[in-house]
Amino acid sequence: MISTMPQSKSLTYPNNNQSDIQPMSILVNKETRVVVCGITGKTGIFHSNQCLAFGTKIVAGVTPGKGGRLTENNIPVFNSVQESVIHEGADTALIFVPPISAAASIMECIEANLKLIVCITEGIPVLDMVRVNAKLEHSHSRLIGPNCPGIISPGQRCKIGIMPAYIHRPGPIGIVSRSGTLTYEAVWQVTQRGSGQSTCVGIGGDQIIGTTYLDIIKMFNSDPETEAIIMVGEIGGSSEEAAAAYIKQYVKKPVAAFIAGITAPKGRRMGHAGAIISDKKGTAESKLAAFRDAGAAIIETPSKMADTIFSIYKKTPSSERHPTNNTRQMTSVTSRNHVGDQLMFLPRLPSFPFPQR
Repeated sequence: MISTMPQSKSLTYPNNNQSDIQPMSILVNKETRVVVCGITGKTGIFHSNQCLAFGTKIVAGVTPGKGGRLTENNIPVFNSVQESVIHEGADTALIFVPPISAAASIMECIEANLKLIVCITEGIPVLDMVRVNAKLEHSHSRLIGPNCPGIISPGQRCKIGIMPAYIHRPGPIGIVSRSGTLTYEAVWQVTQRGSGQSTCVGIGGDQIIGTTYLDIIKMFNSDPETEAIIMVGEIGGSSEEAAAAYIKQYVKKPVAAFIAGITAPKGRRMGHAGAIISDKKGTAESKLAAFRDAGAAIIETPSKMADTIFSIYKKTPSSERHPTNNTRQMTSVTSRNHVGDQLMFLPRLPSFPFPQR
């Protein structure tokens, strides 16, 4: 809903009494100033409200032709990204634009010199992304996605994406994945163990994406507050092997790796546009071999993500040292992994307190 009415009541999330935990993050922090492209659409409205409730500093929205309005949370809407930079100092974009226009939206953000662009949109034509990547190479912008859940830093109260906020908790584990649902699975298991996440990044499942596993692993390796890493890969492409080569040579932190799609048939796309095996490249076996050679611990099934990382990362979670009773207990449900037939277990989503009209 777009209006000039007073701000509605904000959604709230419990802070889990984590005031003793120091903020940790890569790429984003509590000072990140976000502009939401497509903020007046149904998806843009819903997820921008969720981000605001978590603490993200959303300073502007963009919908061409609707400039001059205010959202229900008093976020100013502009006709262009450049206007949001000039008037509100936006430095990061969150994109909820339909596939046919998403590449143009990314291009506009690059031209506005935004430092970070997070594109949630799925189904952007490959040729459009070829043009986007060519423009990115000659810019100062970084793109996360497309077809991704986004990025979240719990300690900084900054969520730029569509991930469920309540499962996250500040902590020392960095998580990177192509898959949104497997990211949430890793997060929830870590949280249930009384630990938490420094930053979680969903890089996207398309064939052409802006930020790779290698990019994020390098950042985690340089981040003093990220003490261990969970990397969730899948069949297709060679980005996991590139990350494994870097891990072998440079990373001394504990790394646990999972590869989805072990049972996928050759030549058939499974779920993500990038999840396809061709010839002998992109197979689960080749990726697992690369991680074993790099010294990473192999996660055998999605349900063992936390068990695996904590088998090699021995630091005692804060809640085990100081038990609390404020961890939300969730019932698990079983669903099929979208790349292969392995099982994964996800928490039931709670009902959120929406604003009263």
